[in-house]
Formats: sequence, C-alpha cells, structure tokens
Amino acid sequence: MKGTYVFLADGFEISEALTTVNMLRRGGVNVKTVSIYDDRIVTSSNRIPVVADMAFGEFRASTTFGPCLPTDVMIFPGGMPGSSNLATFPKLMDIMLQHHAEGGTLAAICAAPSVVLGLLPTLEGKKMTCYDGFEEAVIAKGAEYVKEGVVVDGNIITGRGPGWAVEFGLAILALIKGQETADKVKAGLML
Repeated sequence: MKGTYVFLADGFEISEALTTVNMLRRGGVNVKTVSIYDDRIVTSSNRIPVVADMAFGEFRASTTFGPCLPTDVMIFPGGMPGSSNLATFPKLMDIMLQHHAEGGTLAAICAAPSVVLGLLPTLEGKKMTCYDGFEEAVIAKGAEYVKEGVVVDGNIITGRGPGWAVEFGLAILALIKGQETADKVKAGLML
C-alpha cells in the first residue's frame, strides 16, 4: 500500500488521531484519514463526530497496493472500543498484514499497539510501548515492552497514550520526511 493513512473506527481517541494528522500535514505529508465504514463520519470515544477524508470503499478504489517502502505508513489511533473495532475489521487487518510483510511501516498508539498490532504473527525482538495495562499482549507476541512515550523500532512505531500524540506524530514525520523536517515542525510549535 502506497502512502500514509490514519484509520478511524467508532470509539477512536480523537487527540491521538487528529494530532498525528496535524503533525504530518504541518510537515508536508499528504496523510489521509480513512473511515472503516461505508460512511465518512466516524464518532470518537468522546462522542465527537469526525468526517474522514474517505470511506473504506473509496480508500480501496483509490489506493495503490503492491510493494511498498518503509515511508508508506498505516496509522492506528487508540481508544476503546476504537482499537477493537479496527482489529475486528478483517479487510483492514488483511491489508495491514500484507503491508507489514512488504516492509511498510505500522504506527499505533495507546491500546492499538496491543489490540491491533498484536494480530501480527510475531513481534519477536521488537521494542514497543502502549497504554498502561495493555502490555501483556505485546509481550506474549515476543516484543520487549518499554515504558516510554514513543518507541521507534524499524518499521514499527508505537506511542503510549494521548499525552504523547505530538511526539508520536513527529516520530512518524521524521521517518517520512527526515528529522530536520520534524525538528522544524516541533520548533514551530514552541516545544
């Protein structure tokens, strides 16, 4: 899958999704939000409706699939039941498995590293973080859980929770556009 996409399901954590989109767009990344439904409207865990850039059918019809690069990123915000809703959508999970197998990057924050990335066949040897209390699933898949805000390990980027959404987005931006671009965006935010 070519490009950078943030996947949204009802019950997603709005700050993790939209802050990540904000960081990437500030850095010049053409990131798109994708509703996993036939409708573009997705409701956050705090009952805030958000209009995604495209519904899942539009995503399937307009996206180039096939060999990808590490700079092609699938992003999964946390929130419950948002993470579970993503994980139980087989069409999306099939794309995720193929994307990862081809070397594309997966980025997940909060509950999503456990609930969504935990569906990968193995996480053996990967360093990962997630929301407190969700670490057992990543450990069971062979990952080394580290209690840090954001962890980048090869083609997997994980974030601990909503308070780390800016740094999570900047880590993805650094992967796609380089550290200098991420640093400029960070400076513009006065961080």
